[in-house]
Amino acid sequence: MVRSGLIRALSFWAFVTFLFAYVGILSTAMFVFQFGFGELPCPLCILQRMGMMLASMGALYIVVRAMRGDLAIRDLAMGLGLAVLGAVAGASMSIRQILLHIAPDDPGYGTAVLGLHLYTWALVTFVVVIVFAAVVSVFAAEMLPVAPAGPAARVIVWIVVWAFVATIAINMVVVFAEEGFNWVLPDDPTRYELFG
Repeated sequence: MVRSGLIRALSFWAFVTFLFAYVGILSTAMFVFQFGFGELPCPLCILQRMGMMLASMGALYIVVRAMRGDLAIRDLAMGLGLAVLGAVAGASMSIRQILLHIAPDDPGYGTAVLGLHLYTWALVTFVVVIVFAAVVSVFAAEMLPVAPAGPAARVIVWIVVWAFVATIAINMVVVFAEEGFNWVLPDDPTRYELFG
């Protein structure tokens, strides 16, 4: 019984970590690479960000339902399914971008981090999400997340949840500034279209 409770608590914190990781990834892409280095995201980069947000919506759903105390197996399945859909959509965009730059002399798009470009790292995160969702699905009955009862832990969880919501809102504003009122974003953007 104690072991089961520990596994369910760890499962809950794994979903919170999932959310927190994508908040960090999306914020780093936006604040460090986009604003700091001046590397505007291309349309495929934006679609990969959207895949990360969609995948995170699954984790968000599971975390919020667990915090409310009414998370059931069907809710876990729905959240995991949403996470997989987002990860598959994002992975397809990552693979497309990798294939665009697979030629031997192609420098790739943007700055490389530890030898890999951001779109390759995005693919790694999507694969991790798919594997994580598969493992939790296999052991769903044993890994049904249970939220903490302590007020300090609950405050930490809500901070992560609202940080994710803020990350989505900021990304929406930034994408609108980059695309402006145009229907299509340029393949290799060089300026924020909203500002001229």
